[in-house]
Amino acid sequence: MTDTTTADGTNRAFVLGLDGVPWRLIERWAGAGELPNFARLFDEGAAGTLESTRPANTALAWPSIATGVWPDKHGIYSFRRLGSDYRHRLNTAASVSRPALWEMVSPAITGNVPVTYPASAIDGTMVTGMLTPEIDERSTHPPDFPDELRERIPEYRVGLDWNAYRDRPREFRPALTSLLHTRKRLMRVLLDRQWRLGFFVYTEPDRLQHLLWDEAVLLDHYKDLDAILGEVLAEADERTTIYVVSDHGFAPIDKYVYVNTILREQGFLHEKEETGTRGTLSRVGVTKSRVRGLLSRAGIDDKTLVSLLPRSFVERVADEIPGGHELHDVDYTRTEAFVHGSGNLYVNDADRFATGPVAPADREAKKNEIAAALSAVTDPETGEELLIVHDGNELFPTDPESPDLVLEPAAGYKPSLGLSDSIVVSEGVHDADHHPEGIFFAYGPDVAPGSSPTEAAVVDVTPTVLHGLGEAIPHDADGRVLAEIFAEGSPTAERPIETREYTRVRDRDRVREHDPAQASVPEAAGAAGAETDETEEDFQDVEDRLRGLGYLE
Repeated sequence: MTDTTTADGTNRAFVLGLDGVPWRLIERWAGAGELPNFARLFDEGAAGTLESTRPANTALAWPSIATGVWPDKHGIYSFRRLGSDYRHRLNTAASVSRPALWEMVSPAITGNVPVTYPASAIDGTMVTGMLTPEIDERSTHPPDFPDELRERIPEYRVGLDWNAYRDRPREFRPALTSLLHTRKRLMRVLLDRQWRLGFFVYTEPDRLQHLLWDEAVLLDHYKDLDAILGEVLAEADERTTIYVVSDHGFAPIDKYVYVNTILREQGFLHEKEETGTRGTLSRVGVTKSRVRGLLSRAGIDDKTLVSLLPRSFVERVADEIPGGHELHDVDYTRTEAFVHGSGNLYVNDADRFATGPVAPADREAKKNEIAAALSAVTDPETGEELLIVHDGNELFPTDPESPDLVLEPAAGYKPSLGLSDSIVVSEGVHDADHHPEGIFFAYGPDVAPGSSPTEAAVVDVTPTVLHGLGEAIPHDADGRVLAEIFAEGSPTAERPIETREYTRVRDRDRVREHDPAQASVPEAAGAAGAETDETEEDFQDVEDRLRGLGYLE
């Protein structure tokens, strides 16, 4: 156990995030004695499932864990946000509209948490995670922390180029293990700093399970995670509570279901007509996939292409080349609905979209028509239903711009956005994909041994952590304090639940910028603020990593 404490000796909390870890594997292997530190949490702490967002996706779920609200309040529905002109741009920390846990408690340390780039000027230390282009002054706070990071962990990097390992599985595992160990060293560096709240995420289990669902291989990896948990548990003194959570679970898949292809077959989506340049290119066999293949063989990847040519020019050219890549081939002037992100369906109404053909007054009726049609779609080979259709108004009641429907695949299927000749395809499928059932553990002085949370969801994490620290929970939190995990008669169980309003660090900075009365307040250096064109270009690396994992097509 280290001797790091808070300045005033008050309670501490550390949240260990394990991206994509499913409950059923942890429960089975801990029970079999394979994971002794997890087994300790079952016996001496609280243990149970943690329900993810709909869809169960990293980009939505980690912000929900960190803020205590669902996507309609924090504003993230996918890795990429959808504009009224149908263009896609990657989300950043600036896209999250609610304060995160590390903005509510200080001092804080946070490392490798998805959707935290660019770094916020928090009271503490931050190293951003997934969606970070590279380690520089924009990816850490304080902004000079990369110098210390390079000195202490010179081999540290943001992530792996997953595409590079598709045909080299033997090389993938040691590369992933190396990445895991450098992340663990970063966690150690952060733990040695002063903190009251710690929040650190390991994304490696998600990456491994996407590309290789082999339980023997997974068990070896989970033993590494169990050892990391052991290091974290060493921080648990009489003032420290440890939480272990995952943003979602995982399960094997056999087929892709092409949701936009279903919409096309049912007449809700239309492709651009093959006339003019597009028609000529189509007739001679020029498609996006073939062009990308030729460029790749010539040593020109997406990143190089965008670095040499303006993104706007590349997108205009993409509009003229036929093929199933993304939704460039959709004729939005005739399309009534389309699916974006990980299963978010939007009715293409004229109020929200530039060329939408659906009248705003008809949006609800069109949504219901599409929901009924999609609910009846079955696998042509097996006759099994393909999709579970959720009403967006029920999932996201506070945001009128939210998806109209959310399409959740049936067990064994993964949704795909591209346009295909078939609605179901089994070739080229990842081994596994997200499942809504994640994990929740808590261990600390006030946690009742052997307890279990009741129907816990990702939005319950922040309220529970705050209450355990003796802090008020956000006044607009969707989650609740998991009071059932705290021992009867303990200070946390006896303490009344209070609420208050919190503000984002970025919002507080804006007040200082525009309020003359606060003009003398020193501005914390950092990378917070609006995204620049330079940042957009940097994201090409990030998109490549997401594409390798099947998040983008």
